[in-house]
Amino acid sequence: MFENLGDRLQNALHKIKGYGKITEDNISEMMREIRLALLEADVNYKVVKEFTTIVKEKALGEEVASSINPGDLFVKIVHDELTNLLGGESAPLNISGSPATLMLVGLQGSGKTTTIAKLASFLRKKHNKKPLLVACDVYRPAAIDQLKQLGKQLNIEVYEEGKANPVDIVVHAISYAKENKYDYVLIDTAGRLHIDEELMDELVSIKDTINPMEILLVIDSMMGQDAINVITGFNDKLPLTGVVLTKLDGDTRGGVALSVRHLTNVPIKFMGTSEKMDGLDLFDPERMAGRILGMGDIVSLVEKATEVIDEKEAMKSAKKMQQGKFDLEDFLSTLKQMKKLGPLENLIKMIPGAKKMGLTNVKIDPKQMAHIEAIVLSMTPKERRNPDIIKASRKTRIALGSGTSVQEVNKLLQQFDQMKKMMKQVSNGNMKLPF
Repeated sequence: MFENLGDRLQNALHKIKGYGKITEDNISEMMREIRLALLEADVNYKVVKEFTTIVKEKALGEEVASSINPGDLFVKIVHDELTNLLGGESAPLNISGSPATLMLVGLQGSGKTTTIAKLASFLRKKHNKKPLLVACDVYRPAAIDQLKQLGKQLNIEVYEEGKANPVDIVVHAISYAKENKYDYVLIDTAGRLHIDEELMDELVSIKDTINPMEILLVIDSMMGQDAINVITGFNDKLPLTGVVLTKLDGDTRGGVALSVRHLTNVPIKFMGTSEKMDGLDLFDPERMAGRILGMGDIVSLVEKATEVIDEKEAMKSAKKMQQGKFDLEDFLSTLKQMKKLGPLENLIKMIPGAKKMGLTNVKIDPKQMAHIEAIVLSMTPKERRNPDIIKASRKTRIALGSGTSVQEVNKLLQQFDQMKKMMKQVSNGNMKLPF
C-alpha cells in the first residue's frame, strides 16, 4: 500500500536533505514534486493544495536550531502534516454496552461481509470476549450463507432468520445475545450497487431501533475519489462513527486514505491488509505516515509478533541458539511461527531504514519456503536432531519424500550449518551484529 506515493515522497525529501538551508527557491522544486506525487496517488486536489501550502509556510517560518539539519526538519514537518491529514490520532472503537452493538454498512462489493467476520475475530482476540454475528443482508443471494461459512471458519456463532425483516432480526438477535451472554453484536447489513432511498431507509430504521455504539462504513480503497461521495452520501443519513478501508494490500494508490478525514471528518478506524481472516489492522495515522515516508513501523511489527508468536517456544529456541544446540526440529518450529506473521515482504517494510538497505524490493517466494518445510518434514526426528548423520542415501530418500532434489537438500543443510556457526560466534562474543 502507498508504495508509489512513498517512493515519490522519499525521493523528493532525499534531495532536500543535502541543502544547508531551506529557502524559497530550493523548497519550490520539492513542493512541486510532493504536489505531483500526491495528485498521482489520487489525493483530492483541494487537500493537496492545502497540505503543500501548510508545509511550505511551516518550513519557511521555522527557526532551525544549529544542531538540527534543515533537511531533517523538513522531513519532520512533512511527517507531522501527513499524520494530521490522516486524522492525527487513532480513533478507538466504542465497545461499551452489554452487549456492545456494532453496525457495518456499505455498498455491494466493498468487502463488508468479510470485514465484519474479520472484525469479530479481531475483537475476540484483542479483548478475549464473545462476539455474535448477525445476518441482516436478506437481499443479496448467498450473503447469509457467506457469513455462516465465515463464522464456521472462525468458530463464531451467526444469528440468522433467513429472509425475515432486518429490523426484527436485529431486535431478536440482541435479545438472544443478552440471554447467552455475548459481549458484542456485529450486524451485517444489506448493500446496494449505489446509494438509494430504500437502502438508507432500512439502515436508518435499524439505527433508530437499536442505537448502535458504532456505525462503520466499509469502503473499497480502490474506488478512488468517488469514495468521498459515498462516505458523504451515507453520512448525510447515518451518523457514521468510522470508516474501514478494504483492499489496501491491492494495487491501490492510497489517495482516498489521505483525503477521507480531511474532507468528511469521519475517522478511519480499520484497514484491510490481506484476504486472510487476520488481515484487519487498527488504523494509526502516525504509524501510517511513518510507513509512507520510509521510517518503518516497528511498533506494529512488535505488536503483530506478540499476537501470534508463542513466547515460551520463542524463548526456548533462543536459549538453544545461545547454547549452540539449535537443531532442525527447532528450525521447523521457528519457520512455522514466522509463517503466522504473514508475508515476509510486508514485515520487512515495517523495519526502519529498510528502503535504504535495499530490502523493500525483496521478493520471498512462498514456494521456496514450502520446499524448505517439506524437506525438514521428510526427515526422521532423529535426523532433525542430528543433521550430521544425513549422508548420501538419506539425502536421496529425503529429496524423494519432499518432492525436491538432492541439491536442494544439500543447500538447506549447508545453510543450516552456516547459521549454527554464526549463532555460536555471536553467543561467544566473537562476532559483532550489524546493528
